[in-house]
Amino acid sequence: MHIYRQLSDFVPHGPTVVTLGTFDGVHLGHQALISRAVLAARSLGGTAVLLTLEPHPRKLIHPDFVLARLTLPEERAELLAAAGLDALIEHPFTAEFANTSSLEFVRRDLVGHLGMKHLIVGHDHRFGRNREGNFAQLQEFSHVFEFGLEQVEAVNAGGTALSSTKIRAAVAEGRVRDAAASLGRPHFVRGEVVPGRGIGRNLGYRTANVGGIHPDKAMPAFGVYAVRLDFCDEAGPRNLAGVANYGVRPSFGSGSEPVLEVHLLDIEAQGYGRPVAVRFIDFIRAEQRFETPQALQEQIARDVAEARARLARN
Repeated sequence: MHIYRQLSDFVPHGPTVVTLGTFDGVHLGHQALISRAVLAARSLGGTAVLLTLEPHPRKLIHPDFVLARLTLPEERAELLAAAGLDALIEHPFTAEFANTSSLEFVRRDLVGHLGMKHLIVGHDHRFGRNREGNFAQLQEFSHVFEFGLEQVEAVNAGGTALSSTKIRAAVAEGRVRDAAASLGRPHFVRGEVVPGRGIGRNLGYRTANVGGIHPDKAMPAFGVYAVRLDFCDEAGPRNLAGVANYGVRPSFGSGSEPVLEVHLLDIEAQGYGRPVAVRFIDFIRAEQRFETPQALQEQIARDVAEARARLARN
């Protein structure tokens, strides 16, 4: 998959099939759009392209808005490439671009720059200045500019349409199994192994402290989770069973900065600075304060047993 940083960098070679959106999370609904775009591109002998915007439009319109991203741009690109997309255009979202009318966007950008011959959009897609463009308008434009048009129906989960907003809420509330059902995979975060305070080691449970997590990344509610961890370097290994605590460790007065620490169930974590990915499989319990190290140690033993049981079922 080729990645382009602006519309004008893309040079069409044959018919271009386009889909649009931020695609945060690349959830099952996004995957349906990509699948349809790739299929259409193959039938036309052309290129399947996703046009997205960076930074996220909300950051320009509401600068103080905190948007926890399910997937950072590089993570999104990896998932899109795995889904078979041919090209990703991450066009800068500026005040000038935000003021583009829906007609000009289709005429100049989609048809003019991209050479679009077919457009595939989601069930609720809006576009152009003040989100003025809708599917009815696209139907009119398709006749004027002679491109094919499809609207992909919503993918439902639990009777409601999937959305990145709902998945972010599930993650923030610790409902990581619900998030995984909508994403088609567990929610994950990436970082690196960093030195900790030795608390887990003193309790008999060595942990890998994960630091360097991007501040824009969506993090789960404070608590204990069954997880799987990948060492993302050549040495591996991957898919390691673990139990993670994410929170401020109230039993030890660690301060207000949240910490993600993972106890691996079957091997000992080694090597500071190694890149890792932590996949959240299931929520076990909320974070809580313990009055004595012994009480915490006993609870950790129960958490380890529960994590083994949960992971055996997933």
